[in-house]
Amino acid sequence: MNDPLAKVKGWFTGGGLLWPVLSLAALLAFNLAYQPAFFRVVIQDGHLYGTLVDVLNQGAKVMLLALGMTLVIGTGGVDLSVGSVMAITGALAALLVTTTALPFVAVLALCVLAGAALGAWNGLLVTRLRIQPIIATLILMVVGRGIAMLITDGQIVTFEHPTFVFFGNGHFLGLPFTVTIVALAFAATALLTRRTAIGLFIEAAGDNETASRFCGAPVRLVKVLVYAFSGVCAALAGLIATSNIKAADSSRVGELMELDAIFAVLVGGTALTGGRFTLVGSIVGALLIQTLTTTMYNLGMPPAIAPVPKAVVILLACLLQSPIFRAQLGGIFARRTTAE
Repeated sequence: MNDPLAKVKGWFTGGGLLWPVLSLAALLAFNLAYQPAFFRVVIQDGHLYGTLVDVLNQGAKVMLLALGMTLVIGTGGVDLSVGSVMAITGALAALLVTTTALPFVAVLALCVLAGAALGAWNGLLVTRLRIQPIIATLILMVVGRGIAMLITDGQIVTFEHPTFVFFGNGHFLGLPFTVTIVALAFAATALLTRRTAIGLFIEAAGDNETASRFCGAPVRLVKVLVYAFSGVCAALAGLIATSNIKAADSSRVGELMELDAIFAVLVGGTALTGGRFTLVGSIVGALLIQTLTTTMYNLGMPPAIAPVPKAVVILLACLLQSPIFRAQLGGIFARRTTAE
């Protein structure tokens, strides 16, 4: 019953992880054939550099957002406000490090609390006022940019705070520090959702909210907590994005990142209807999207055109996860084989 090989097989077959992994492998194979330099990794001053490292570094923000979005979608909801939360927390952090003498640990804690509060606000709108998640989070998505602009007085706030700069640009054990942040966030999320009853409550709320409530599950509390957690993940992503450029650009930080996060979750095998979720799949989906983006830029594709092939690949990956589509595709091949 505790066979590890059976558990891994279950991840790929029952968990919907097979197709995103195959899609990522196919994309890597394409790069191996047409861009061998994609896999070149060099060591300089004890740090790893290369395109693969850049994929992990640049994809850290999407991976963090995808972790929070996975739990929200697992309850049958969605969070469109994560990009705006990134802008708010990035602006708040830049303001604090430039106008106060607070240590960065305190700044980090305040920004995480702000992200949690903003996420909890979304959760309260969904659970208490019964507003549809897409509308409730759309409110903060629109208003959040204005809040970020108010914090910075409409200006781009630059900084040279060493610890803050390290947060998004430093290295740890040879890899970008952002990879460590993602690893810690993933480990904590997996531990809470798979080693405690929280994961079961999330899936139950997404599968059948009414039945879960009748069984005594704290559905409203669970939803508020998952939205708050999504806000925490967005806050961390916002700090990374702000640290990357050493400035708080409230109009651009987190722009359209909510779409990449949702795409990563869907490509990873979590259905928008809720009820089941896979954290590993969401991480793979985020890596797939970032690898595809990096590949297109390396091929010289203009940023304005890049979303088109990205959408095509995402559509194909989602279709391959559909049992109905695979059955119809198999039927077409079967008819052709019989005809021949």
